[in-house]
Amino acid sequence: MIEFLASIDITALLFGSFIILLILGVPIGHALGGATLLVLYAQGIPGVFLPQTAFNTTDSFPLVAVPFFVLAGYLMEYGGLSLRLVNLASAVIGHVTGGFACVTILACMFFAAMSGSGPATVAAIGTLMIPAMIRARYDPAFAGAVASTGGTLGIMIPPSNPMIIYGVVGNVSVTQLFIAGIVPGILTGLILIGASWWLCRRYGFVGGTERPSARRLLQAVLDARWALLAPIIVLGGIYGGIFTPTEASVVAAVYGLLVGLFVYRELNWRKIYQALLNAVLVGGSVTIIVGLASGFGRLLTQYQIPQELAAYTLSWSTNPFVVLMIINVGLIIIGTFMETLATIILLTPILLPLVVELGVDPIHFGILLVITSEIGFLTPPLGVNLFVAMGIANVTLEQISKAVWPYIVVLTLVTILLTAVPQISLWLPRLLR
Repeated sequence: MIEFLASIDITALLFGSFIILLILGVPIGHALGGATLLVLYAQGIPGVFLPQTAFNTTDSFPLVAVPFFVLAGYLMEYGGLSLRLVNLASAVIGHVTGGFACVTILACMFFAAMSGSGPATVAAIGTLMIPAMIRARYDPAFAGAVASTGGTLGIMIPPSNPMIIYGVVGNVSVTQLFIAGIVPGILTGLILIGASWWLCRRYGFVGGTERPSARRLLQAVLDARWALLAPIIVLGGIYGGIFTPTEASVVAAVYGLLVGLFVYRELNWRKIYQALLNAVLVGGSVTIIVGLASGFGRLLTQYQIPQELAAYTLSWSTNPFVVLMIINVGLIIIGTFMETLATIILLTPILLPLVVELGVDPIHFGILLVITSEIGFLTPPLGVNLFVAMGIANVTLEQISKAVWPYIVVLTLVTILLTAVPQISLWLPRLLR
């Protein structure tokens, strides 16, 4: 048996066994570990290679930020911060055509600056806005599509869990990634608000009945001041050099806990327990995937598979834009079947050396990875954001998938824009260096 396995090409054995395990329904982390162990067995490498590599990789200070940002997001959701942000967004643009849809996107932008997670943003804002849109006679599927799309901003506007994972795996500064995500995140949010206005005008969805006023806006700002202070403290502390992104995640969690308990007084022990449980589940699954993927990545490097892929890709074109667009298309397709963090963990060791060889800045490539992951949140059969929203809107996957297509087109156009104009992502990090 071992002679037969040893006779198979390493690349074919590694990826072939991985794909077969995925088809059989094996969780992605275990599939990565299983494929790695098979190659180790075929090559006569001691199996201890995998646990040692996994331990060394997961013994990472930046990786701790993922569960803490998830915890912070849920504490802020359960503690009433998301409700205040929705009220503020409504006071700003709730009166325009399609005001409820525009408010949903804007509120997601606010909440994204605290959560770092796409599905968490959908849950926090969608729970409030989807029923409100349905009561205002919006189509339920469209209401779910708007909340799903707004939730994608949870990983673009920093802090962002996918950016943290990319930074850890690709040895790229997480702080620089956060800075680079600000302008593309805000730009994407504003474009989505414009798209929502156009779609609502086309479908005949009106704005809110309450007219804008300076008094109402001031009251909303005062009521939401503790929620608005959260991203200022967290991101200001990171960019000001007061604390690292990992320390910032702990600060965000403590801040959300204190505000929810003692300011808004909407947190209770049951909600705190649920927030802790969600953080543990996300953090544990990420750690398993990162650890087992590290052995997979080490084998890729050891057998120079990224270099082979680079040579093959460069035989098509050496134009950075063309190569990046090919990668973008591939990432969007993969995102329909594979979870975002797993995609980043698996493909960063393969793709990053290729784009760096073409002169692409690793920070810029990280932003492109995130924006293509946003599209993956909206594309079935995986489409995590869709599943969260469809449960709230009480619609089928087919209905919400049809309603979300215009937003997928918009995000695809944004991806092309960010690919063609890297300065959108890079000018702020370079300015602040």
